[in-house]
Order: sequence, then C-alpha cells, then structure tokens
Amino acid sequence: MTAVVYILSFVFVLGVLVFVHELGHFLAAKRVGIKVLKFQLGFNPTILSYKYGDTEYGIGALPLGGYVKMAGEASEDGPTGDPSEFLSKSRWQRFQVLVMGPVMNLLLAFFLAAVVLYQGAEVESYNDQPVVVGVVKPDSPAARADIRTGDRIVTVAGHTVDTWEEFFVTISTRANRPVDIGLLRQGLDVSKTVTPVADETGRFEIGNIGVLPNVHPHLTEVFKNDRADQAGLRPGDVIVAADGQPLTFAADFIKAIRGSPEKTVSLSILRNGAPMNISVTPKADGKTGLIGVRPADDTVTIKPSLPGAFKLSAQKNVAMAGMIGQTVWGLLTRQLSPKQLMGPIAIAQVSGESAQLGWLALASLMVSLSLNLGLLNLMPIPMLDGGHIFIMALEGIARRDFSVRIKEKILLAGFVVLMMLMVTVIYNDLARLSIFERLNPWK
Repeated sequence: MTAVVYILSFVFVLGVLVFVHELGHFLAAKRVGIKVLKFQLGFNPTILSYKYGDTEYGIGALPLGGYVKMAGEASEDGPTGDPSEFLSKSRWQRFQVLVMGPVMNLLLAFFLAAVVLYQGAEVESYNDQPVVVGVVKPDSPAARADIRTGDRIVTVAGHTVDTWEEFFVTISTRANRPVDIGLLRQGLDVSKTVTPVADETGRFEIGNIGVLPNVHPHLTEVFKNDRADQAGLRPGDVIVAADGQPLTFAADFIKAIRGSPEKTVSLSILRNGAPMNISVTPKADGKTGLIGVRPADDTVTIKPSLPGAFKLSAQKNVAMAGMIGQTVWGLLTRQLSPKQLMGPIAIAQVSGESAQLGWLALASLMVSLSLNLGLLNLMPIPMLDGGHIFIMALEGIARRDFSVRIKEKILLAGFVVLMMLMVTVIYNDLARLSIFERLNPWK
C-alpha cells in the first residue's frame, strides 16, 4: 500500500509541475501565433491522445516530463517562411515562448506557498531568531571546535546567517567538508573551522555540527494521579534538563523518560519563569518508561491575512532562491557534495512521505520542487530553456543566426552535461536504497 501511495504521489506532483511548465510554453506560443502540433505530458510511447484543432493532446507512458511540439521548431531545415512556425518569429517572440515555462513554475511556487501560509501553521519559535547557541552537544564538531553556549553564529562559509532557519539550511549542505564559522563571543569576532557530520541515516548527507537553540519543551497536559502528577509536575512547566542533560525538543524529553523505566529522573524545570528541580520515577510499560504527560515543542502560531500570506510567500521564495543559487555555486566550485542531489526515486520517496502527512506537507514540497524546476530551466545549459535563450542572446550579439553545425555542437555539450547530472542523481537515489548499499562495490 505504501508503494502505491509513493507512486501516485510522485505521478501527481511531477504531473502538476510538468503540466504548469508546458502550459506556459503552450499559452505563450498561441499568443504570438505559433502553431502547436502536440502538447504531451509524459514521454513516449503515447498511451492516450486527443486532437482538437491543430493540436494533439497526449499522455505518455513515462511520467518523467513532457513537451510542447511547435511547427518549424527544429532547426535542421530552417524556417519555410510560414508565419506560424517557431523559427519564423522574432527573437523577442521566441524568448517569450521559451521563458514562460520556467516563469509558470516560479508563479506556481509563489501562489502555492501563499495558499499554504494562509492556512496558518505552528512553527518553531526559534526559526526567525538570531543564531545564539543554547546547547552544544558533547563530542560534536562544534564542541571539538570550542564553540560555546552563548556564542552568536553570524556567518557560515562566508554567508551571513541571520536566523536559525538560514543556519540549518546553510550548514546542512556542507556535510563532511571543513566550513569556516564566524562568531560573536562577548562582543569579539571569533573564527572557527568545523567539519559538519552527516545525519545518522546518511540518506541525504545532511550536515550537522551539534549546536541547538536555547528553547525547551513544555507540558501541555499532566494526567491526574499519574507519576508526573504525583511528583508535582504541572501543565505549563518548561522542561530544561533531565539528569543534567539539556533538553531542546519534546522528542528529547520523551526519549529520556522512555529510557528510564522505574529509575528516578531529576528534571530541571521553569515554572512561571522560576527554576525548580523535581524528581520523577517513570512507571514501566514493558521496557518503556511513562509518567503521564503530554509534552510539546516551543512553537508560535502563524496565521497571516491573505495579503500577508502573499508577502510572506514572496519573502520565502526569494530566500529559497538564494539558497538554491548558493547550492548550485557550491556544486560548481566543488564546495558541496553532489550526494545531496535527488533524482526521481528520491523525489518519489519524499512525495509519498509528504502525502502521508497531509496535503499541506505535499503542497509545501511542490513549492520547493517547482521553484527548483523553474530556476534550473533558466540556467544557460543547452537543451534547457535557459540554454536556448542563451544561444539566442549570443545570436543577437553576433547579429546573425548560428549555423546548424554550431548549434548541434552546443546542444551536444548540453546533452552530455545533462546525462552526467542524470547519472549522478540516479546513482544517489540507488545508493540511498539499502539493497543497493549492500551490493555497492565502491562503498
């Protein structure tokens, strides 16, 4: 059943993104008077088609893309003089047709993010706060680099990080590579070099240096006459530490309690801002400890107005676009690992996981993928929309159209780059599968 959800979610997500992209090309072509011969979702063979007017609308068997075929689009024979052909149009008109695919993906990301944000959400309270270190995990890269509680992290690899959200995104892309960290410590500038470690699963090689914000879980409910109630815990108590170990998230508190059946745990708490110490002995439920509470993370509720949702969407998309740009540059300069790139298998996995969490999670994933697709297609790589636009720009500068042979060489170079990228992402996808990991001779 899970595999079916993954497949259907993947087909839905990719189908929407591709449809919106190709719809942009289609509408722009129609607007400037270009005859569209075929509009297809999915690659050949065509399994379902319908012709209306001059255009055949089809669905292909392989749901990994789509295309819009326009009259006179191929350059082998050049334009025949028919004004409805792609190559008969001016460079400005052709530019509009090429750019509208990526633009539609960017617009989808903008509007979809606004819809998600307008629904309101509980988000971590520290997300938009300055990166002031609250906890340094023992034996972590940060601890070994002498990063301390109270330090404010201001730069990562030369990039300014104003919030915890920016910090986590920036550091996550640099697993197993030395990174320069700029700190403010008691008003003084301090520089440290840290090598983030990959996440425990290694699935996407997400970097982590072992620092956390100064936040703590709190109790939303204490069950009557259970161990926590008998020990004196009350709703609203903030759980700072367990047996001297700082707690940042509710999951940390749950882990500490569950791992201590019938063992006394000393809790450091804040009640109405005043520090207290309470000891509680979890009752045993098999090998799990329980005390009868409902903990929650430190969160805030975001519920913007409709105009506010669009404003937040613009801010979020601009921030994500900047991160994507940093990532692309890092890959080109080999500062970042290509292991973080995802192909169709990984996208299917993430789509399925998001779908199981609900439509808001799936829509949030589509925002990220649509933004990535739009920006990727604007890159000046031959075979992509941005590559064709780049070639047209060069022709405009040269004041002449390039020969078929030159264009073929440029497109061949782009094809090689895309094939190398495709091999990389597919290898990454397979490497994340446990069965391939066991068979991988290069590991």
